[in-house]
Amino acid sequence: MKKWNSMWLVFALALMAILGACSAKEDKESAAQGEKVEPSQAATAEVTIDNNGTTQVYKEAPKKAISLNQHVTEIMLALGLEDSMVGTAYLDDKIYEPFQAAYDKVPVLADQYPTKEQVIDAEADFLYGGWKSAFGEKGVGTPGELEALGIHTYLHTASNMTKPTLENIFIDIRNIAKIFRVEDRGEALIDQMTKDVDNIRAKLPQDGKELPVLVFDSGDKEVFTAAQNFMNELVTIAGGKNIFGDVESGWTTVSKEDAVARNPEVIVVIDYGETSAEEKINFLKNDPALKETEAVKNERFVILPLSAASEGVRAADAIQILAKGFYPDNF
Repeated sequence: MKKWNSMWLVFALALMAILGACSAKEDKESAAQGEKVEPSQAATAEVTIDNNGTTQVYKEAPKKAISLNQHVTEIMLALGLEDSMVGTAYLDDKIYEPFQAAYDKVPVLADQYPTKEQVIDAEADFLYGGWKSAFGEKGVGTPGELEALGIHTYLHTASNMTKPTLENIFIDIRNIAKIFRVEDRGEALIDQMTKDVDNIRAKLPQDGKELPVLVFDSGDKEVFTAAQNFMNELVTIAGGKNIFGDVESGWTTVSKEDAVARNPEVIVVIDYGETSAEEKINFLKNDPALKETEAVKNERFVILPLSAASEGVRAADAIQILAKGFYPDNF
């Protein structure tokens, strides 16, 4: 009797194990099916984007994208879209270090803008330009010409407007994330950038004083400087006052005399191209007019890479560099 009871017990346990395994398998299959449904629905939903005078409908996420300027390349990489890219172009300087590994996966098509033939050979279905020149006469073609070839285009709005703000960059990030069906990544990126900027702001002096700042891009006889472009926003958030922020322009040319009269206490030197930041600083120190400013007398220079000054994902880093240069005792 005990023998039969033992056999029935073993049989019951085995049956329970089989039923449990079947149930677990069904649950896993059900969960897997549930996970597949949401991305599939999102991928098949049409996305309509109004941009650069065009209305473009995306029936699916682009699979062969090309980025045409560095700051938009970095936005693509920040969103983890390197596997959806078949090319990139036009670096201002070194790619942002956290994105180097992802960048290395993407073919570099040209030092500047690729030709239309290169774009066609890459079988591109999406082009992302940072500046209007990307779709201008010396660029890869107009949006209309490219659309006729079945290629979608997107021009980074924040880089092509007066008085761009962080929020304008966020709008572009959201649009790209929507086009590629990675909205969650877009929001995560925006949240992180916002937190980083808030942390910097919290360390700035709260006395209400504004530090007069000159942005020096270049110039020999005159000064090429920032007016109401994105540098104005960066300087302001970092606790400075752009001395030419009242000029209704983006980048603008001003006289040395005007720059001296406004007497900046700090000069932000934009670093790019063949003339190094050190060479620019040496010029400022030896120029008969500009060496009379408080900034040059006290050797208060902040070097900022052009790629960080653009309307991209490096905004918080740019603000950090500026804030540390403006108020070193607070950092």
